[in-house]
Amino acid sequence: MEWNSETLQFLSQCFLHTLSPAPKLRRLAESSLSKAADTPNYGLAVLCLVSEPSVEEQICQAASVNFENHIRARWAPASPDESNPLIPDSEKAEIKSLIVRVMLSSTPKIQSQLSEALSLIGMHDFPKSWPTLLPGLIVDLHKASEASDYTAINGILCITDSVFKKFLYQRKRIDLLLDFKYCLKTFASPLLGVFLKTAALIDSASMVSPASVMKQLFNCQRLCVRIFYSLNCQELPVDHKEWMNVFRKYLIANYPVVENSVDGLAIVDEVRAAVCENISLYVEEEDFYIHLNDFVVAVWSLLKNLTHSSSRDQLVVTAIKFLTTVSTSVHHALFAAEGVILEICQSIVVLNVMLREEDEELFQMNYFEFIRRDIDGSDLDNRRRMACEILIGIARNYKQQVTEIVCAQIQHLLTSFSANPVTNLKDKDCAVYLVVTLASQKTGGSSILTDLIHVRRFFSSVILPKLTSQDVNGFPMLKAGALKFFIMFRNQLSKEAVIQIFRDLVRFLIAESNVVHSYAAYCIEKLLVVKDDWGRDRYTLGSTDAAPELLTNLFYALKLPESEENQYIMKCIMVVLGVAELSSEVAGSCISALTSILMEVCKNPKNPFFNHYLFESVAVLVKRTCERDPSCISAFEAGLFPSLQQIFANDVIEFFTYAFQLQAQLIELNRPPIPPRYMQIFDVLLSIESWKKVSNIPALVRLLQAFLPKVTHELKQEGRLFKVLEVFEKLVSSPTAAEQGFYVLITVIESLEYDEFEFYIPTIWAIVFGQPEKFRAEKFVKAFLLLISHFIVKAWFY
Repeated sequence: MEWNSETLQFLSQCFLHTLSPAPKLRRLAESSLSKAADTPNYGLAVLCLVSEPSVEEQICQAASVNFENHIRARWAPASPDESNPLIPDSEKAEIKSLIVRVMLSSTPKIQSQLSEALSLIGMHDFPKSWPTLLPGLIVDLHKASEASDYTAINGILCITDSVFKKFLYQRKRIDLLLDFKYCLKTFASPLLGVFLKTAALIDSASMVSPASVMKQLFNCQRLCVRIFYSLNCQELPVDHKEWMNVFRKYLIANYPVVENSVDGLAIVDEVRAAVCENISLYVEEEDFYIHLNDFVVAVWSLLKNLTHSSSRDQLVVTAIKFLTTVSTSVHHALFAAEGVILEICQSIVVLNVMLREEDEELFQMNYFEFIRRDIDGSDLDNRRRMACEILIGIARNYKQQVTEIVCAQIQHLLTSFSANPVTNLKDKDCAVYLVVTLASQKTGGSSILTDLIHVRRFFSSVILPKLTSQDVNGFPMLKAGALKFFIMFRNQLSKEAVIQIFRDLVRFLIAESNVVHSYAAYCIEKLLVVKDDWGRDRYTLGSTDAAPELLTNLFYALKLPESEENQYIMKCIMVVLGVAELSSEVAGSCISALTSILMEVCKNPKNPFFNHYLFESVAVLVKRTCERDPSCISAFEAGLFPSLQQIFANDVIEFFTYAFQLQAQLIELNRPPIPPRYMQIFDVLLSIESWKKVSNIPALVRLLQAFLPKVTHELKQEGRLFKVLEVFEKLVSSPTAAEQGFYVLITVIESLEYDEFEFYIPTIWAIVFGQPEKFRAEKFVKAFLLLISHFIVKAWFY
């Protein structure tokens, strides 16, 4: 792809159309870009487009995102996709010569995307295959520093930060440490020079310079501190004294000129957060002990003065992390003084666990994010959870004091709620959260130990009244907390108590609150997979009348606003369909509901987790129902085929592998001869064109393996067996799919008589032994030995 006016016009139009709300126009543009990406110099052309000043900002942003994805997929991927050729070395060299200049001249948003691309390039090429990068950056940094050009300084530091990120994400290796020491030796001194010069400018200009100038200076310090962290994360350098004095100043000083604006405060807080991350690295260092007490006091004081604004969450989290690190270190005695733990509990823990307006808005407006933070465990770094982490850390050495103080705080909060339930609703939520987070200590499996409370007594007095309330919509926040407690302590409660409350859980599925009905579904799903001491299901639906009502409420919940693609509801449906004994009528209504949902999500797939559970639900329902009652197969096929046809007709590539696997399942349930419409699919499957996309190969192999035993008669006609062997040859020749090819051939050997494929045996061995380099791969050798075993058995009994 040559860079000229036609290329500029083509790429600009394509990237503009990828932003279109019209699905067909968007997909057409994406398809055009995907084809263009296979041509040489595509990445270079996109980078040139980003640097073109005449191109609209939104097009440049779309192009920068595409460039990052292109680099990720084709620079040096962990598992190369044969359909995505790697970027040639000549193009790589031109990209590396251009990207620094483009980044320095780009807007912040585009710079952010290019920064990620640069990190990926640096991960593989820096410094060995890109030795000129760092010396060139140092020269430019020196010139910019002499001129006090902080626009240029910050751009250069941004590039350096991107390149040095490789040290954050990789484990120690000899070659990585050599690269690390090279960067440390080369860049530590210039970095310190810029950092100290900027610190002096901030001190001298903090009250007189305009906010715009101060923001640039603090942005420089933010980048410096982040780079310092990258240069510390593998091994700690010996000399850090000059850095620490400035670090402490940023934690205790205020800068009203900058902090009076939201974006200015954010920059200063990012500097402070980065400082907390850095000093956490040094906690165990002996020569850092002289600074430790001052930093603990500074961070503690900072935490007590921070507002509840969500904009300061990251600073709160990193500051608490530092104190938690100290509490679990050899310096934990800093927390042993009288009244310290109580003050931490009152002024840090309870205040940060207490619900804020932002939390309530999240609960109502973005339930998915609320649940992700609250219960999924995928977002450990939030205020509420980290506030409890510091107490857990202190409890390692001062367990009795922590237990007594927390128990008193919980009782105080519950008493406050009882005095005025409407006004003090947050107090009870805070109490339940403290119990669930602090009292839940998993020790093997899902058994939970607690010294804080008597679980069953707390459940009966505090939790049970909310779960048995007939009003499923009242006090939704407290009901969500009660359900969360029930989820966390389900194994601590008696089987009888759980069974009695199961109907109440089913009722909560129709609650208006997205969080409440999501937690109810989450809870039911967890209960249905609990095992007893003998490995059997502890709670079963069996053939009771609980399953129909449960499924009715689950499908009803999917119709509630904002829950149309609720992954917690769909996962619960999947589990219920996997354990319940359903009549053919109920199964038929379920497949109708599921296919209706499938037709809808095909229009615009958004939630991959929901989609996965949806297809799994269909698969488990088809398998269990049709194995029990084969007469249902034709009805299920009639219901599913329109959905599968829509997936292929509309090119919904996200669902291709699922569709292939569902087709394989339906074929396996059929008896030969299979219906003609399946033979049409089989003939398409034998086309080499169908096997070009590597990500589809495992599902296609599964489909082909399902076909082969069912079409033994048809396989000998119209050259189909030869076409199967062509597929085998293509797969065996692939570095990523060789073992899949053996699975295909093994299925042929199992399905046919020896004399039916004897003619092709010389060709087969020529293909196999024509891949000597692959015999070094363990997967290839295992699959080859499996093939030999099947071949010997078939030949022996011939």
